[in-house]
Parts: sequence; structure tokens; C-alpha cells
Amino acid sequence: MAVQSQEAKADRQSQQFLQPAARTSWRVGVLAFLHRVGWLKLLLFLLPALVLLTVYLVIPIIMLVVMSFYKSTMFGVIPDFSWRNYQHFASSTLFVGLLGKSVRMAITVTVISLLVSYPFAYFLARVPVRFKTALLILVMVPFWTSYLIRTMAWLPILGIKGVVNYSLLSLQIVSQPIEAFLFNEFSVILTLIHIYMPYMVVPIFLSLDRLDGRLLEAAGDLGANPLRAFWHVTLPLSMPGVIGGVVMVFIAAFGAYVTPKLIGGTSGIMFGNVLADQYSGTFNWPFGAVLALIMISVVLLLLVAASRITRLDAVFGVRA
Repeated sequence: MAVQSQEAKADRQSQQFLQPAARTSWRVGVLAFLHRVGWLKLLLFLLPALVLLTVYLVIPIIMLVVMSFYKSTMFGVIPDFSWRNYQHFASSTLFVGLLGKSVRMAITVTVISLLVSYPFAYFLARVPVRFKTALLILVMVPFWTSYLIRTMAWLPILGIKGVVNYSLLSLQIVSQPIEAFLFNEFSVILTLIHIYMPYMVVPIFLSLDRLDGRLLEAAGDLGANPLRAFWHVTLPLSMPGVIGGVVMVFIAAFGAYVTPKLIGGTSGIMFGNVLADQYSGTFNWPFGAVLALIMISVVLLLLVAASRITRLDAVFGVRA
């Protein structure tokens, strides 16, 4: 009995030593297989991102495409599989005009943001390091407050009894308050510029901050004046940041909903407001899907146009 118990104990001890070795060899075998099959390793690495993109991007877009061929009735939506909703949009001057108006307002916001942000980003990239951090923090401070608060803050500034009208009345520049400052396109564009300007400043600053100063020195040695050096050296090398800021600001401004809703009034309404009304107001989901697909198409056209100017991987920071 004693001999049997000792043998059993020895077997257990040997199994305890063999199990870790077996697990180690199994891991080594799996790693060796993944090393031989490179595409499988890449697939496993990308699998979480692919799942998220499929669930939150591909499937919703497919659902929008399918829903756009449905028909809205008083009993809900039913399959129609016709171009009725697309024809309704194309034949409606209201929706087509509103799309053009929203594109125009987004372009205005983008252009003004670019004209204001580029000189500031250029200055920010040239200041000493001890001041650069503080200025960057000041650029990011608006993100510390709510988007809604930043929008509502313009009401007491542009209102009839706001700061602007009070100053004009105090200086006797006008005899009565000006109502044109609020609840129109002007107020929407001004507020969107204020909200989205950091999205333009930061990418331009990052491009300018990485610019090698020796290139400008070489341009100067070759006889280029500062303006010519800027046009032929600084601006082309900062173009990825410019395009990145333009893309982000345009997309955000084009899809704006809260700002036109709060301070746009009837004349400052944008395409995103009408799209939202199809789901929450009129409950015409098929036509809302058409409007959503049109917005997506505008964004894709913008990305295609941007890719013609510079490489998108450089814009979004994939390349150094």
C-alpha cells in the first residue's frame, strides 16, 4: 500500500510538471502558426475594429439604404422599392434649396475659420515653448464647457438687450436696438465659427510645428523673400493640416443641428434640422433616410475632393 501511494504521489507530481510544459508548447504552436499565416494575425488584430465599424457604420448605412425604398403610411412604413422618395427630394425646391443653403453656410464657416485660424496657428508655432503650452491650453479651454452653453452664450451677446446692442446704444451709433444680430444666418455662422475654430487651429498648428526651419533658411539663401518662401515652402508643407481642418469644420458645420435650432430662427434653419424633423416630427422615416444618405454623399464628395489635393493618410496623421 505504501509503495502504491508513493507511486500515485509521483504520478501526480509528474503531471503537475507536465501540464505547464504542455500549455507552453500549445502557446508556442499557436504563435508559430500565426507567424506562418501572416494574414490571419493581421485579421485577429483588426477584428475588434472591424466589428465596431460593421455594427456602428456599415449596418446603419445599409439600413438607411433599405429604408429609403420604403413608404411612410399612417400605419407605419411599408416596403415600396421605388424611387419615390428620391424623386420627391429632387422635385422639391424647398429641400434642394435648403441643401444648397446649408452647403453655402458650411463653406462660409470653413473659409472664415481658415482665414482667422491660419495666422494664429502660424504665430502659435513660432512662439517660444514656454508660451506655446499656455496658448494651446487657451485654444482648448472652450472644450471644457458644454456645446449647449457655448451656443446659448451668444443670446445675451447678440440679443436686443445684449452686449452688442447696449454698446451701440451707449455710443449713440444707433438710435434703437438692431434685431438683425440674432435668429438668422448671421448668428448661426458666427456661433459655428466660434465653436468649431479650434478644430481648424489645432491641425494647422501641428503641421506648422513640425515644419523644419532649415527649409525656410535654404529658401532665403536661394534668394526667396519671406512672402515667396511662405507661398512655396510653408503653405504646401502645411497643406495636410489645412485640409484636415477644412474637412472637420465643414463636416461639423454642415451637420449642425443644435445651433440653428436655438439661435437660427426661421431663416437660419439648416439641412440637419429638416432631417431630424423627419424622424421626430413628421415620422417620415423613409424620406429621412434619403436626406441622411444625401448628407453622407456630400461628405464623401468632400473627402474625394480633399484626396485630390493631398493624401488623406497624411491629413489624418497616418504618415509622419
